[in-house]
Amino acid sequence: MTPVPPSPAGADPVVGIDLGTTNSLVALADASGPRILEGPAGGRIVPSVVRYDERGRPIAIGDEAREHAVEHPESTISSVKRLMGRSLADAEADAPFLSYSLVEGEGDTARVRLPEGGVVSAQEVSAVILGELKRRASEALGTEVRRAVVTVPAYFDDAQRQATRDAGRLAGLEIVRIVNEPTAAALAYGLGLGEKTPETVAVFDLGGGTFDISILSVIPASEHPGASTDFFQVLSTAGDTHLGGDDADRAILDLVVGELADSLGKTPRLTANQRQALRLLAERTKITLSEREEASIDLSFAGVEYERTLTRAEFEALIDPWVERALDACRRALRDAKLGASDIDRVVMVGGSTRIPLVRRRVAELFESEPYTALNPDEVVALGAAVQGAIMAGLKTDALLLDVIPLSLGIETVGGAVAKLVVRNSTLPARATEMFSTSVDGQTSIKLHVLQGEREMVADCRSLGTFHLRGIPPMPAGIPQLEVEFLVDASGVLSVSAVEKRSGKRAALQIVPNHGLSAEEVDRIEAESFAHAREDMQRHRVVDLIANGRLDLKWIGERLEKIAGDLDPGYRAEVETSAGVLRSLIEQAEADWSSVEPERLHSAKEDLDRVSVRMHEISIAKSLREDAARADAGS
Repeated sequence: MTPVPPSPAGADPVVGIDLGTTNSLVALADASGPRILEGPAGGRIVPSVVRYDERGRPIAIGDEAREHAVEHPESTISSVKRLMGRSLADAEADAPFLSYSLVEGEGDTARVRLPEGGVVSAQEVSAVILGELKRRASEALGTEVRRAVVTVPAYFDDAQRQATRDAGRLAGLEIVRIVNEPTAAALAYGLGLGEKTPETVAVFDLGGGTFDISILSVIPASEHPGASTDFFQVLSTAGDTHLGGDDADRAILDLVVGELADSLGKTPRLTANQRQALRLLAERTKITLSEREEASIDLSFAGVEYERTLTRAEFEALIDPWVERALDACRRALRDAKLGASDIDRVVMVGGSTRIPLVRRRVAELFESEPYTALNPDEVVALGAAVQGAIMAGLKTDALLLDVIPLSLGIETVGGAVAKLVVRNSTLPARATEMFSTSVDGQTSIKLHVLQGEREMVADCRSLGTFHLRGIPPMPAGIPQLEVEFLVDASGVLSVSAVEKRSGKRAALQIVPNHGLSAEEVDRIEAESFAHAREDMQRHRVVDLIANGRLDLKWIGERLEKIAGDLDPGYRAEVETSAGVLRSLIEQAEADWSSVEPERLHSAKEDLDRVSVRMHEISIAKSLREDAARADAGS
């Protein structure tokens, strides 16, 4: 792990966070440039996986949760980004492939049902991941991190962006800006910096669960007389919030299950453990086939031995339909930008799934040029978010970022039609006003139904929420003058206001999407986190002591076995007794963490460490004698 100097006194850093479907990272940009902030053990990536206990409390995050996912399938939550801001109906297609169960929660949201009956929202799971990234960044920088730029897929709608904001708040982070992932990637690559001519760039971002394509115009400062900033403007964006590496895993999983069904004569009923194991097997197979021409699959299921070699050609045939979906989005983005493939100067590849050879090959064919892959596709989004964080903190002033809104916004009109106020690919921030009136005589209340989407009818668009403008004096239909204003901020989050001009009646709100957490629910969850803070910290300490104590027992046990004959019986018994006390306390804490005081665990661990010092000295002395004996024998 590269040491990072502490932040200057009084500094309030703004970190960049890539909250990914599969993995998440945190980065910081300063005078030396952007860099990923590593964990204590040097790891750069935090798998977006959380395991909960029977009381609904998170007990393992990242690598630890992922490594034991097969043992705890129903309480280990992964790919939760696909549930952010979604209803249960939205998530139905994913349900058969998840090891955990989904239920409908407040606000028509898809929630995760835990084995013991508890329920947790996607925002709460994401908050746990964000909290781990916040902790990692605070330790690396030597100061508490409170502010962050967080990235989302460009095609995240208002509900999903609001859900991301809620997750940040629950994690104790102020999200100062939400940035589209492909736009962040462009910032990280520093496209155009130092170039003498403008560039038009396509950023192809295929991650674990989402896909985006953004077309950007990058104009260096040298093109603006007297300008000091490079200019990044998004011309268009397109994508699919339900397309990514998870779908490639699913294609392999479907193949295996289908061939097992042929062997068994029926479709196998998979347990949660089997689904989780097969999903991880499919993921490993996909990764292998990105590096080699074939991969071996070997498993035993219901008495059937299943063995086969999957070739890269077979894999490419399986995933070709979803690669074509991504390319269709690229063609749509080019049309929206009024450009052809030959107008693109550079194609930047982002996201772990762009390592798949078929993806790179087909992208090269579409854009008629080899994609640019100089930076690690897993890290580039977090690095770009850090650059934007430096801009927000006032540390970087040589870049200006203009993003776009991915989907049109409007309100319902008579007959179930949609009047669009802000059209897709409008530059952010965006503001639009429109005049409306009533359609019924004597109407004293007007219901405003806010929608997002490209279709013309309400039934085909996504409802973001409703609010009422009340107290309008009764007037004939068509006489009231209702001015509606939409304001979309730089993060792509919508606020709506309305005023009836004749009466002066006003209404305004920041839209709480139909599939988001209510303000009251966010307040409740936040209050619970404060109420349980002491308990949670104590639990965290117990978990850390268990992990460290297990390592001590392992190392001391191995050393004891190796030099048992060199120890006098009394001392050996003393070491074994101390080890037994610590082992007993660890087992008790693993069964019920609250039954053991952290200090008792700490004291038992310290006692074993103290007692074992003499054993280590004996071991070293023995090794020295053996080395000397070998040297004498050699001479």
